[in-house]
Amino acid sequence: MAKALTDIAIAKLKAGPTRREIPDRTPLLYVIVQPTGRRRFALRYRFDGKPRKVTLSTGLSLADARKVAAEAALDLDRGIDPREARKAARAQAAAAAADTLQAICEKYLAREGGKLRTLRQRERTLARLVYPTLGERPIGTIRRGEIVRLLDKIEDDSGSRTADVVLMVLRRVCNWWAIRDETFVPPIVRGMARHSTAAHARSRVLEDHELRRVWQAAESIGIYGDLLRFLVLTGARKGEAAAMTWDEVDGGVWLLPARRNKTGAELARPLSRTALAIIERRQRVANVPYIFTAGERPLAGFWRIKNHLDSVAGVSGWVIHDLRRTARSLLSRCGVSVDIAERCLGHVLGGVRGTYDRHRYQAEMLAAYEALAAQIERIVLPPEGNVVSLARGRG
Repeated sequence: MAKALTDIAIAKLKAGPTRREIPDRTPLLYVIVQPTGRRRFALRYRFDGKPRKVTLSTGLSLADARKVAAEAALDLDRGIDPREARKAARAQAAAAAADTLQAICEKYLAREGGKLRTLRQRERTLARLVYPTLGERPIGTIRRGEIVRLLDKIEDDSGSRTADVVLMVLRRVCNWWAIRDETFVPPIVRGMARHSTAAHARSRVLEDHELRRVWQAAESIGIYGDLLRFLVLTGARKGEAAAMTWDEVDGGVWLLPARRNKTGAELARPLSRTALAIIERRQRVANVPYIFTAGERPLAGFWRIKNHLDSVAGVSGWVIHDLRRTARSLLSRCGVSVDIAERCLGHVLGGVRGTYDRHRYQAEMLAAYEALAAQIERIVLPPEGNVVSLARGRG
């Protein structure tokens, strides 16, 4: 009868001139000792009347090997070949490793990344907030409650808006994967959002005296001031203008490519003389495509100088995106029609008009931008004041 092996006894087994197999008291389990002294566990059994052998992975402890042997004996009782069961388990484990949340997210970004305007932002968000907690989990095993708890933590640490950004990315990844895997059921449902856009919608616009002070203070922040003035003159989003390249501007028209536009459509903005003057006074940097740049990358980090700008201007309680709302309000004040004003901001008109009216309205948009520039000049240089002239913005 086989004796019960111990870890110490196995370690003391001596190698002989030939390969040795020492049975354990656990059914099916053997210790194999090679002439080289190498030791491994193996299973020996019969299935369908034929002898079978399964060599176990190196590094297993005796306790682990006994557990594997017990599972193999149970498979035999069920009429299952333990060797085939182990192959199936390895295949399942490999499939699970390939279908982790991180792996699926990376597949999604690799395939859809060219269509995403915020690809780098999504990569950083996932790497920082999602992968450390759920990245190694097979996507099919992640439950709704786990995502809720993750969003709770993100909301507590970084706010409800950040939690909703993570939710939006995960929802798109899960929906994308559900199309490709018929067994996957997305764990995200309606009602999981944390941030109410309607409840937190901003209505802030800069009043004339505030715009005048901010425009004047922009002179003290160099290239950031140029970008700020350009945003007011065009109503563009900060990210769109900051990453504008020299080859996007031709013949006085700024052609924003679809991949950088939030709407996913190409947008041609005919620039006013004042906006063009801001671009023309920027000096090209060799081998750098960006107009607003302090090195090799698009201008960023506006928040670093925002407090200084507010201090110089004596204006607070506003954010950069409020300039876009201010520009839109000034367009209405200039008498620009709603349709043209919305086109100037890059909004897509819906309904039948958006579907059938394919005219680009370049002349009308240029007239609107020139009217906006003239309106800003009247604000910056009112008749009774002697403040910074818009002409300085024209270079």
